[in-house]
Amino acid sequence: MLSLQPNLQICTAIEHRRMMRLGYHQKDRILEPHDHGILNGSVQLLAYQVGGSSSRPLPNWIFMKVDEIYGVRLLDQTFPGGRPTSSGNHIKWDKLFIRVKPADDHSLAGPQHKARPKPLP
Repeated sequence: MLSLQPNLQICTAIEHRRMMRLGYHQKDRILEPHDHGILNGSVQLLAYQVGGSSSRPLPNWIFMKVDEIYGVRLLDQTFPGGRPTSSGNHIKWDKLFIRVKPADDHSLAGPQHKARPKPLP
């Protein structure tokens, strides 16, 4: 039986808005991880793929079954956060482990995305 537990590397990447490089369906992919949870009885990752190989035009959204992902690497590069959806709605997960914070929430952003301090008078 498959484990329906969160993947700690994926959770870390989402929490810190870190880009990821991984293999999925024999393709090397570079992506922004957005949601991680259980959907239709399997642990999945919803990501916005921005580079690497794909059978579809990039950038594009992709669902990945976590047990089919391999070679996960967290990159130093960060991303701003959640992206708006075309419908304005989010997926209805069976169980959502973690979702990336919205792009305008700077509390977890990497150094290049933190608000700049105001200059002293």
